[in-house]
Amino acid sequence: MAASLYLNHAGTSWPKPPVVSKAFAEALAASPDTWAQDFAEAHERVAHAFDVSADTLLITPGATSAIATAIADIPLQPGDRVLTSAMEHHALARPLAKLRARGIEIVEVPRGSGPLDLEVLTTELKAGGVRLVALSMAANVTGELLPFAEVVTLAHAHGALCLLDGAQAAGWLPLSLTDLEVDLFAFAGHKGPQAPYGVGGLYVRPGVRLDTPGATRPGYCDTGSVDRPALVALAAGLGFMQEHRPLEATRAIEARFRAHAQQLGGVTVYGTGPRMPVCSLTVRGHSPGQLARALRAQGIVVSGGTQCAPRAHTTLGTGEMGTLRFSFGPTSNIDDADRAFAALAEVLRN
Repeated sequence: MAASLYLNHAGTSWPKPPVVSKAFAEALAASPDTWAQDFAEAHERVAHAFDVSADTLLITPGATSAIATAIADIPLQPGDRVLTSAMEHHALARPLAKLRARGIEIVEVPRGSGPLDLEVLTTELKAGGVRLVALSMAANVTGELLPFAEVVTLAHAHGALCLLDGAQAAGWLPLSLTDLEVDLFAFAGHKGPQAPYGVGGLYVRPGVRLDTPGATRPGYCDTGSVDRPALVALAAGLGFMQEHRPLEATRAIEARFRAHAQQLGGVTVYGTGPRMPVCSLTVRGHSPGQLARALRAQGIVVSGGTQCAPRAHTTLGTGEMGTLRFSFGPTSNIDDADRAFAALAEVLRN
């Protein structure tokens, strides 16, 4: 059998760049005498990658913990309103849903011509009472880029805070959180930044006060111990992505695969407009999960199912079965697009 072709980079990145693996191994073997310095230096490098100061960036076990901590500490009161999108990952949808028990109204802004209807968002903001707008920068299922910069501006114009889930965008997009003026930003290390599991971050803009017991912002006693080797590897991974900037080349690879896949009978590809290098599709009469297993038997690793985003699948009409998601990474090439298409076509013939 040919070597496995890994096309689940939206789930987690693999293989890790050699510079990341090397940094992780060296940090794991480092003497305790250097741990504090290693942590501080890696922390500074990660903060610099997002154009913020280290004292505004809390290193967390991942994006899910960062989002949960942020939402738990935002000072919301009964009667407040929170706006979100209809395309959210469970990591954001779950803590928002739990706010309803506190008397907080959660308003889901529908899709429009793209993944978020800005006119509806604006109307909801004008209606008043909105204290928070929380949504992803790029949709986990489809890879679509939400208009996050416009959302930040609109939220601030109506007196609301803005929380962005950068799990699918961090590492890939050049981001200056300072210029973006976002209030809260969460990200995962194991996706675009090419880091191992177990590390991510939460940025809190200076001046944003959170309702954290004994402090004005959360700290490591709130989120737990930091995986120091993973943090060092995260700094290396962000540096790798900034040096190589593979997004446009990888998007071209995904676009080639998507163009071929759309020619197959019964195939529906989901998402419109600018997107990350992700192609999410269904094939009439076929289960995405079964197709994913059939492709794996041919050495093609993809995601088949709901990708931890059941609400997004309800929005897309793909229900409990979900989609078959091909997501390309910085090591992907044009031949990978052709091999993946050939494998999909063969599976559908059998």
